[in-house]
Amino acid sequence: MIIIFNDVDLKIKKHNKILFTRDSDCLQELRKLICLQKHTTLIMWIFDCLQIPLDEIKTAYPNESESQAAFMLSDLWARGEVKMPVAKRAILDCHAVAKSIDNDYFIALYHAVGQGCATVHVETHALGLVFYELTAIVIKNNYQNYQYEVTKKIQYYMNRLLWWQENIEVFEHQRSWANFLVKPNKPNKEALLYVKDTHAKGKL
Repeated sequence: MIIIFNDVDLKIKKHNKILFTRDSDCLQELRKLICLQKHTTLIMWIFDCLQIPLDEIKTAYPNESESQAAFMLSDLWARGEVKMPVAKRAILDCHAVAKSIDNDYFIALYHAVGQGCATVHVETHALGLVFYELTAIVIKNNYQNYQYEVTKKIQYYMNRLLWWQENIEVFEHQRSWANFLVKPNKPNKEALLYVKDTHAKGKL
């Protein structure tokens, strides 16, 4: 997989806080794969991917509870055991921690967790975790020679999403789901956005 990072390098030069977007060349293959998934598949994939940033946060801030609460309540939300306002409050609290600390790496990770948890609401938040976690990796590498680590992480995302794509039916039968997640013919909002973006750029 050949990945181009010219757009990321430009954002680094501009001192942008978020270094990846839906237009990032390195994320096009992943975005297309996300567009093919059911909402429940993306939720399980995100919950899987969240374990790494959650563990890092817990190690660095052992007395912190907001990120874990956001994850646990989002899981309950996906199961239909709590309503959206409860989980939304926990997610916002997780984002709020990022504003109270002075560490760019963990600021990005807190936002990654918050965005990831919000995938329960809508599929378009799944890439939010990717944008922020990859930004954290670039920061960790002091904005230099980050390409290998970012490429490896993107491949990790792809591999895990392909695994969940193949195995979601087993897990769907092992847990409960909120009614809004299992409506028949429910459109993937990321796929709808992709079509809109592509049409706007004259590629359709």
